[in-house]
Amino acid sequence: MVHPKISHLDAYEILDSRGNPTLKVQVTSDQGVSATASVPSGASTGTHEALELRDGDTTRYLGKGVLRAVENVKHQIAHLVTGKDLFDQVGLDHLMIEADGTANKSHLGANALLGVSVATARAAACTLKMPLYRYLGGTFARTLPCPMINVINGGVHADNDLEIQEFMIRPIAAESFAEGVRWCAEVFHGLKELLKKRGLSTAVGDEGGFAPNLESHEVALELLVEAIDRAGYRPGEQITLALDCAASEFYERGSYSGRTAEEQVELLASYCEKFPIDSIEDGMAEEDWEGWKLLTDKLGEKIQLVGDDLFVTNPHYVQKGIEKGVANSVLIKINQIGTLTEAFDCVKLAHKHGYSTVFSHRSGETEDSTLADLAVASGAGQIKCGSLSRSERLAKYNRLIEIEREMTKN
Repeated sequence: MVHPKISHLDAYEILDSRGNPTLKVQVTSDQGVSATASVPSGASTGTHEALELRDGDTTRYLGKGVLRAVENVKHQIAHLVTGKDLFDQVGLDHLMIEADGTANKSHLGANALLGVSVATARAAACTLKMPLYRYLGGTFARTLPCPMINVINGGVHADNDLEIQEFMIRPIAAESFAEGVRWCAEVFHGLKELLKKRGLSTAVGDEGGFAPNLESHEVALELLVEAIDRAGYRPGEQITLALDCAASEFYERGSYSGRTAEEQVELLASYCEKFPIDSIEDGMAEEDWEGWKLLTDKLGEKIQLVGDDLFVTNPHYVQKGIEKGVANSVLIKINQIGTLTEAFDCVKLAHKHGYSTVFSHRSGETEDSTLADLAVASGAGQIKCGSLSRSERLAKYNRLIEIEREMTKN
């Protein structure tokens, strides 16, 4: 088979789920096959994430335009990759990384690189008439991820007083992905009824979870346990709870809203004693490696401790965590690093050292469902796409249901 070559790149601005501009990229081969990719954007971002290139022109989109990234795709990157082998994903990604030449992709922009990286993979998969998860993951990519579904929003994702950013449910005992989603949907709707009965808001936050004003985190967790029970499931046995604290957002000068690192660890440990929590993401701030070590020593043998801002999908920081004995799981956000090759390298490193992985959306999402295929291709085992409302979240869950059906037919 003659390998197709990249013949044309295009890009333009679209809007994400928060109404902010982002990038859509189209890759076309000399065989006439085209594919697109839309780039997500985060609100709660790690300091060491790859740079999302924005224009800074306050006369357009409040300075958040991405025309510079668009131009980088259409000119510098297009000049670089035109004529190159469409199937050489690793080579193309490294070509762009080298051309950017910066540690954080600040020259060309991580959003520009990622759009090209993903659209290239999709075009290659289309050329071979195979689903993306099969093209990237091979014959043995058959593991559907357990969903971590965000049903109560707090932190920077909601206008309420909850510090913790995400309160999630995990259908750990479901026999299929579709069954797990059904369980969580029933809990989600049951939670809505509970909130209504208490006279609380059922409006949703950036990621589709409810965003009521609650007195405390304990009340939020109590509501989740009650909703699981009312839906007919056993909390802690069939459905567990997970938290994304996004602790960097309320960490300042060594203090977690007035708490020491030791007190923050004890607070999280107390939540785990009272409630069926089996996963905590970013329980400590990204720069507080000593605090992370305290948390890992306290809870690392009992529950999953996920590093997001701590690791920013970067093998360098994951290696540092491994060496320091910090956390035991890595959140994978492809726009934190900028290319599929680097994201998959991060997954491989984590798995090699016994760390679990969770593929994750961003709070600023699009209807692009690529994340679902990536979770299956990588064998990550877990995925978080937000709640069971808002179509940009449901697109990923629905794609996974579709993938599961494809697998059972074969």
